[in-house]
Amino acid sequence: MYLAGLGKSPLPFDMFALAGDAELARRQDKLTSIYHRGQALVWDGQAVLAELLAKHGGIRLEPAQRNAIGQIMQVLMWGELAAWKIASQLADTFVPLAPKLAATSQAHDEARHFYVLHDYLQALPFTPQPLNRQTRLLLDGVLLTDNPLHKVMGMQLMIEALALTIFQAIRESQAEPVLCELLRYFEKDEARHVGLGVQYLPTQMKGLSRWQERRMIAFQVQLLAAALLELKALEPHMRLLGIDPRTVYLLGTAKQALVFEMLWKEQGTTDQEEESLASRLLTATGELLFPEPQPGQSAVRRYYRAATLALQTLRRGMPENVPASSIDPESEAQLPSAAVWRS
Repeated sequence: MYLAGLGKSPLPFDMFALAGDAELARRQDKLTSIYHRGQALVWDGQAVLAELLAKHGGIRLEPAQRNAIGQIMQVLMWGELAAWKIASQLADTFVPLAPKLAATSQAHDEARHFYVLHDYLQALPFTPQPLNRQTRLLLDGVLLTDNPLHKVMGMQLMIEALALTIFQAIRESQAEPVLCELLRYFEKDEARHVGLGVQYLPTQMKGLSRWQERRMIAFQVQLLAAALLELKALEPHMRLLGIDPRTVYLLGTAKQALVFEMLWKEQGTTDQEEESLASRLLTATGELLFPEPQPGQSAVRRYYRAATLALQTLRRGMPENVPASSIDPESEAQLPSAAVWRS
């Protein structure tokens, strides 16, 4: 039984104790600014959704399109709930003030995203169903890990990048005007959240052993594989809305690459000449799941070509074929068109 004042308090009284490290102090300042910028950019989800519904005269869709959007957005809605829970876990776990503030700001944003998507699905109307196994593998992996580095890596640098990719693909499809305008608010918030991982991870990763590094790579592989399978499960709904899943896969690859390039720059290791086996394996898997279509080519021939490209990727790395036109020039997470995964 805990006796007040006689045991270790759950309050982190040493949260203001900073090492005399200029680099760490700089990162703390950037993390604190994420919180304050988030507070300055808070938007009223109920008001914005109501305004957009009034502006466009409600949601006007054929039943098939309504179901396709509902199927995709319910996955994103549950993803926002997972992000809310993960950010709250991090805010409680972190001891220093700066990352605690940044995680708290993210939790506030994710709570807004969750209820706004829920309200949008009600207006659609569409009743959310439980998640499929692929998406649960992705989200539960981050929710259930006790390793704070894995949690930050999975949430800020992977799930957020995936969310940004799907948001952008839906918005560019112009499938439904209310949703397309609404997602611009989401994208700005999610792009800001990546900063927590980029600023927090470099100093924390410096002391990792080789075994710990391998564990982190294995965790990354697990999440990226789950993300590809989730995208494959959403493929028929995307195609119905005129969204090419291969383009989404390539755009997601580029966004993922940008995030890790930002991380390497913060670590001071920008000269990464070789991709890891893990990233090449996942890129090869993506080629198999989303082969490049060729006019007049049979399905057997298309998948044979995809398998050949997958083998080439495992040996040499991914071809630089990310479509530059799929990158939003106004995005806060600007992407290089020839970026590739690395770990």
